[in-house]
Amino acid sequence: MNEDAELELLLSLDGVSFEAAQGYVVEFIARRFNPMPERPHGLNYSLVFRPKEGEPFVRFDNAHAVDRPGGKFVKGPVAHDHWHRTADDPGRPYNFTTAAQLLEDFWREVKRVMDERGIPNDL
Repeated sequence: MNEDAELELLLSLDGVSFEAAQGYVVEFIARRFNPMPERPHGLNYSLVFRPKEGEPFVRFDNAHAVDRPGGKFVKGPVAHDHWHRTADDPGRPYNFTTAAQLLEDFWREVKRVMDERGIPNDL
């Protein structure tokens, strides 16, 4: 699959929400956006795995910048791509390369969390 087709696949998930396991949902936002330094790939996205009534366990998004390890003296990326490993994680930089890689990384983390928490899954 070429990068354009991968991007169209991600964009086709915009607004999709489904139950990944009993009591847990996966939600997608993926929209075209004018490229800018904070979103150089021209996407506004949020991929979330969470309990139906609760905070996200895993979230990949580019809604805001995140602090870099090392504090204010370490220059971080301009792009806002990042991911949250837990509900309390303030976020860590994510190196967005392709839409397909984003989806693969998201699903890998969803499976990790489901396995760690004993949530039945077929992923």
